Amino acid sequence: MPREDGRRPVGVTGGTTLDDRTAPDNDTADAIAGLDALDTPVVRRTPWWQMLLRTWLPPLVALAAIIGIWQAVWASAVLPEFRLPSPSAVGEEFAAIVIDGSIWSILWTSVSRAAIGFLFALAIATPLGLLVAKVPLVRAAIGPLLTGLQSLPSVAWVPAAVLWFGLTDATIFYVVLLGSVPSIANGLVAGIDQVPPILPRAGRVLGATGFAMARFVLLPAALPGYLAGCKQGWAFAWRSLMAAEIIAMGPALGLGLGAYLKNGADVSNISQVFAGILLILIVGIGIELLVFRPLERRVLRARGLALTV
Repeated sequence: MPREDGRRPVGVTGGTTLDDRTAPDNDTADAIAGLDALDTPVVRRTPWWQMLLRTWLPPLVALAAIIGIWQAVWASAVLPEFRLPSPSAVGEEFAAIVIDGSIWSILWTSVSRAAIGFLFALAIATPLGLLVAKVPLVRAAIGPLLTGLQSLPSVAWVPAAVLWFGLTDATIFYVVLLGSVPSIANGLVAGIDQVPPILPRAGRVLGATGFAMARFVLLPAALPGYLAGCKQGWAFAWRSLMAAEIIAMGPALGLGLGAYLKNGADVSNISQVFAGILLILIVGIGIELLVFRPLERRVLRARGLALTV
């Protein structure tokens, strides 16, 4: 009501109080907050023991099933002993190289070569992928070549590398590079192609050009595709290394997993052959579980795509 002097009370305009006028604004803010809450992923914390069971129990169960089937096939004598060893014979071969300590030098020789070759491949493939993705002339000239090299079996490069570099580590690294660089570069190209155009535009508005654009805009935005290319590049690098170590053998190259496997085949030791195959498989699974899977989970979590931690 108006006061006796004819003035309206403070905070009242045309019969509407200040609280009434601000009520719609509060409702709008609540509605926007509700929409934001719908877009925000709910991250559920998983206890460590559940994560352990979820990560390690299924592979262990599958491994136990495979060993059980293997034992049953061996016991049935469908295949002779020199073609299919028993799990216990392969276990004895494992125990022998663990007891004499040679397993660590064998693993170190191969894993160190693969890691060094993969790091060099990253250093080469990352700028190459950026050039192919952002320079049309480079893409037209090199893009089909990268795709062709990715489909070319790396073992095809081993004879040529032996003729060029001899039985040296250069041969091994050359084959590893040619096996991994195309996959990493193509993964980065695919990731950059999927970057929304608004992100580079925003980067240019903020003054990012050249290296800054690649470092702060393109690479972070293309990280999922880049990481997928790195995973595939590591797989190709590991396979290329095994092929090179099996074919190119010599005293200067030392004893890696590929040479260990080949030595078993040369003396018809099927237990050593199976032990070498299993060691190669174990390293591949270990790198996936200890390196790439945590990286992938972290990238997905940063983008709100991993709902469990």
